[in-house]
Amino acid sequence: MTTLAPLKYLSAYSPALQQQVQQLLDQDRLSVFLLDRYPEPHTIVNDKALRSYVMALKERYMKQSDPLSKIIYDPKIHVIKNALGLHSYVSRVQGGKLKSKNEIRIGAVFKKAPEPFLNMICVHELAHLKEKAHNKNFYQLCLHMQPHYHQLEFDMRVYLTQLELKGAIYL
Repeated sequence: MTTLAPLKYLSAYSPALQQQVQQLLDQDRLSVFLLDRYPEPHTIVNDKALRSYVMALKERYMKQSDPLSKIIYDPKIHVIKNALGLHSYVSRVQGGKLKSKNEIRIGAVFKKAPEPFLNMICVHELAHLKEKAHNKNFYQLCLHMQPHYHQLEFDMRVYLTQLELKGAIYL
């Protein structure tokens, strides 16, 4: 019997699912599984393209939400925050006026990822414009923008497991 290595990205999932992923890892077949489902990475590789991509999602699903001042890939996110993306809301007083701005930062690890994973992360961060907490309304909004949100989140976590334990699959 194989001792399960800690699968930190999958710790919230059932032991049965974790065991299936562990078997694929043990058989060196996790990359094959992922490439079968997601054969190629997206082409949104710079901040300008990312901004266009996120703004198109925002325009389609969240026209009435607050404006975004910055949308970038951030190489520090994954290492420092152990997060995949960040939404920040900054308020400042300038000349007696309260100014606020919303920023979305996506982990640079998603520059070479399948488009559905990038989409899921962007949807997640956009949902924070309306719902700050990860509550029922937050996930309903995510599902409104991306009907396969939960499946994509699981697959993305499997992808991160692959990256960490076996290396990149898109070169």
